[in-house]
Amino acid sequence: MTTRLVIIALIFGAAAALGFAAYRIGGRQPGPVAAAPPPIVQYIVAARPLSLGTLARSDDFGAKAAPADALPPGAIPDTADARQNLRGALMRRYLEAGATVTASDFMRPRERGFLSAVLPPEGRAVSIGVNAVSGVAGLISPGDSVDVILTQELPQMPGRNGRQVVSETILSNVRVLAVDQDIAQGATSSAGGAGRTAATVTVQATRDEAERLAVAQKLGQLSLAVRSVDDTSVLTGHGVSGTDVSAALARAGAPVPVPAPPPPPSAGTRVQVIQGDQRSEVTFK
Repeated sequence: MTTRLVIIALIFGAAAALGFAAYRIGGRQPGPVAAAPPPIVQYIVAARPLSLGTLARSDDFGAKAAPADALPPGAIPDTADARQNLRGALMRRYLEAGATVTASDFMRPRERGFLSAVLPPEGRAVSIGVNAVSGVAGLISPGDSVDVILTQELPQMPGRNGRQVVSETILSNVRVLAVDQDIAQGATSSAGGAGRTAATVTVQATRDEAERLAVAQKLGQLSLAVRSVDDTSVLTGHGVSGTDVSAALARAGAPVPVPAPPPPPSAGTRVQVIQGDQRSEVTFK
C-alpha cells in the first residue's frame, strides 16, 4: 500500500512539473506585435487657383498632410528648399485651389527658355534703367504691375519765360518680369548684397510698346509707379506740365507782352493833275 501511494505521488509530481515547465515555456513565447503606423508627411498644394503662365508667389502655395504611403503621385514634400524652388516659378498648367503641385506643373527661374515661356506669343521683354527714386526705392518685385512715366524738359518756346517740364504715362498696367537678374519674387540679388538698389527692371510689353520704350529712354527720365492689384484700368497719354504743378512757374511762363509796332509814316496824299495831254502827280504832305 505504501509503495502504491509513493508511485501515485511520483506520478502526480511529474505531471505537475511537466505542467509548470509548459507554463514557463509558453510564457516566454512573444505575442503578436502591432505594426507601426506610417509617418504623416506634409506635401505642397495650390493655396488658390493658379492660371497657366502665373509667376508664382510664396503665398500661392499651402500644404496638406497624408500618410507617407498614401501621398498623391508626384507630390512634393513641404520643405524649405522646395518652397524656395517654387518662388517665382512659371505655372505650366491651371491648378485648382488645393490641387497637388508636382514637378511637371511649373518651370523654375533660370531654367533654359524660362523667360521666353513667360511671354505671350506677341510679348517682348524690355529692360528699363532705374535708380533709387525711379525704381520705387527697390520695393518693386517680379509679378508686380506698374505704370511707366516719362518726364522730359522741352525746349523753351519763343515768347515765353522759364523752362517747360512735362510728364506723361506712356505705358499702363505692364507686368514686371525681373528686377536686375532676379526673376523670383523676394529673391536675394546675386549681383550685390542686402540693401543694393536695383539698376534695371524688365517689363513685359508688346512689340509697339517695346519700340515706344526704346524712344522714351532717349527723350528723358523714366519712372515706375506700382499699381494696386485690384486696379486693371489702362490709361496712357495722360500727363501734366510744370505749369500744372507750380503756380509760380505758370506765372513765369506766361506769354511775354510784345509792344505793337508803331504805325508807318504817312506817305501823304497824291493827286493826279491832267493838263491837256500832259499828266502829272502832285503829293501833298
